[in-house]
Amino acid sequence: MRAYKVFPALALLMLFNMVIAKPLPEDPLERRCWLQYTAERTSLSLFAESTPVTFSNLGDGFQVRTPFWIEFGIRGMGVIPAGHKREKSGHHHLLIDTPLPPSVADPIPFSEKYRHFGQGQTATLLDLPPGPHTLRLLFADYDHRPYYVFSRKITVNVIANRTQSPPPRIDPERFSETCPKWYQDQVSTPPSESKLVYVKNIRDGESVDSPFVIKLGVIGLGVAPEKTSIPDTGHFVLNIRKNRSAPTRMRLSDGQTETILDLSPGEYELEVLFLAGDGQLLLKNQLTLTVVTQVHMPRK
Repeated sequence: MRAYKVFPALALLMLFNMVIAKPLPEDPLERRCWLQYTAERTSLSLFAESTPVTFSNLGDGFQVRTPFWIEFGIRGMGVIPAGHKREKSGHHHLLIDTPLPPSVADPIPFSEKYRHFGQGQTATLLDLPPGPHTLRLLFADYDHRPYYVFSRKITVNVIANRTQSPPPRIDPERFSETCPKWYQDQVSTPPSESKLVYVKNIRDGESVDSPFVIKLGVIGLGVAPEKTSIPDTGHFVLNIRKNRSAPTRMRLSDGQTETILDLSPGEYELEVLFLAGDGQLLLKNQLTLTVVTQVHMPRK
């Protein structure tokens, strides 16, 4: 057997870039609760909505501890930092306790109620006082002018400070009541990593039905289309391998952060790459998943 020498600097780079996705919960009750929401997180029914912008992790009526994590999703358009003009591309804005701006001709104002994510971010950490708050995402162009592509307005209820209250736990005697509270806290818990590329809606070892939606996020960097030279940005690439066969590569080269996968039943390795505009590897993550059933969608 031939031995290959790996130079220390290269080995360190590979170690830094490679991350294994967050696993399923080890606790049986928590795993049962998490898997109860798999279909909701991956269902194509989300794509039947009239709006292509969604909160990837939050829902209307969620109870959260603050500060909490918010993930942005968009389909049919690409993400690119502010100031860079590109057709069907833009960046996210978060509206907090405020209505949509009245004019599509005027740039979105800068204030605490209109949060701009002009570096191409896919998520943010938000700290709000206790009580109910309305949230809405609005997508806008290079000059902060709205496309009027926006999410539904949701209300979240801040119930406590994260550092001063313990996370909810599942009571086996009251599973149907306590599971949603645990789950809502899980998906809104801020990540500990400062730089990470990841799959938002699927954990390592999870089973899904196909076709399904896959939502991608990055922490510490922004999203921009391939072959752009915007600092601290990159684009997503998926390598999909079944039974250790040669991988199928899917490039989200226009700055997309969501896509649909239609895979036959079986076990898969999914490698998520985050590449700079020139193709340089910035971050890598991987997970395994099992496709249980494949539903053939009727052709229109």
